[in-house]
Amino acid sequence: MSRVAFFRPDDERAASAAEFVRGLGAEPLSDPMLAIEPTGETPRSDADYTVLTSKTGAELVDGGGWHPSGAIVAIGTPTADALEAAGYAVERRPSEFSSSGLVAELAADAPGATIEVARSDHGSQVLLDGLNDAGAYVHETVLYRLVRPDGAGESAEAAADGELAGACFTSSLTVEHFLGAAAERGIRTEAIDGLNAATVGAIGEPTRETAEAAGIDVDVVPKTAEFEALAEAVVERR
Repeated sequence: MSRVAFFRPDDERAASAAEFVRGLGAEPLSDPMLAIEPTGETPRSDADYTVLTSKTGAELVDGGGWHPSGAIVAIGTPTADALEAAGYAVERRPSEFSSSGLVAELAADAPGATIEVARSDHGSQVLLDGLNDAGAYVHETVLYRLVRPDGAGESAEAAADGELAGACFTSSLTVEHFLGAAAERGIRTEAIDGLNAATVGAIGEPTRETAEAAGIDVDVVPKTAEFEALAEAVVERR
């Protein structure tokens, strides 16, 4: 059985990812590269539109006494599902799960509108600039920080040893943290070589660009920005 690495946070997401990869007939290697540190902040409630970009953000506003007066925009099915499970009505779901796709979704409504963006500390500036350029007043609330967990890097060692058949990168930050963990072990070059001998998948063009800028060849970018689609694409290509 071939080993496929993924980098989901060490919670139910890692557990469900391992089960899914195993169901595809591969051996899962869970190496969480993102740990969540909530800031305790709450999105403003008076915006015309509030954009939540992740399931994590949706879970953090649940139970926090947040009562938005405007429309809620959710990026991705997991985000929308988490918001609806918390009792919030999701009015907009952009079909393209990217900063440029969201700007296109809201462009017609942006002039003069107040748009709240509630997300992690590593969100793309492209989204804020694009909405501002479209004529909106944009406010950002950082709901949580993303840090690399202590001890992360088992996947880098496996890649360097030629033991990976595939890797699933879900964000630019997972790529950066993988490379940081490899560098700390003195195996950055070997880990990249190992990835390039395997099948590498990335969610979204920004993630692909980050990986390729570091010398990692990306083999697949699924049309759907969800882990299951990514894992399926990687396992099919390995």
